[in-house]
Amino acid sequence: MEKWDILNGNGEKTYKTAVRGRTILSSGEYHLVVHIWVLSSDGRFLIQRRSRFKKLMPGEWAATGGAAISGEDSFTAAARELKEELGITVNKDTLKFVKRIKRRNSFVDVWVTVTDIPADEVKLQKSEVEKVQWVTREQLKNMINDGSFHDYGRFYWSVVFDLNKEDCLIPEGV
Repeated sequence: MEKWDILNGNGEKTYKTAVRGRTILSSGEYHLVVHIWVLSSDGRFLIQRRSRFKKLMPGEWAATGGAAISGEDSFTAAARELKEELGITVNKDTLKFVKRIKRRNSFVDVWVTVTDIPADEVKLQKSEVEKVQWVTREQLKNMINDGSFHDYGRFYWSVVFDLNKEDCLIPEGV
């Protein structure tokens, strides 16, 4: 049984929890979701096709991520999801927070990391992910437009398409 912390409209914990699949969040209640975008050093995106056995968005190409479980902060949830789904390990120097997006009943925290791991070396969590592949920005835009990649909305995509590998670089001396 997976539990989520319920947040208020400012993203603060209410100290109430929701049980995934059993609790319907009321107006003004939110839970935390994380999306992690993996970029290559040449600016391509590592995308994933969700397992066809998933209840939500089965078989769709979508962002890596999921819900934070009760007690997790955003970074911890993002690092866990990336490790579980793709076998990619990150730390606070290699995973960078980009933006929080408020949705109907969730806050989506967008994260980015850079790696050049070959797609065939990614360790897929088969219950979650069927396949990964590297795509260019144009290929991803085309997949969104033709409906083969999940469309998270115009504002979300403006955030994602502003990402670049420099978002993950640590200034020297820090």
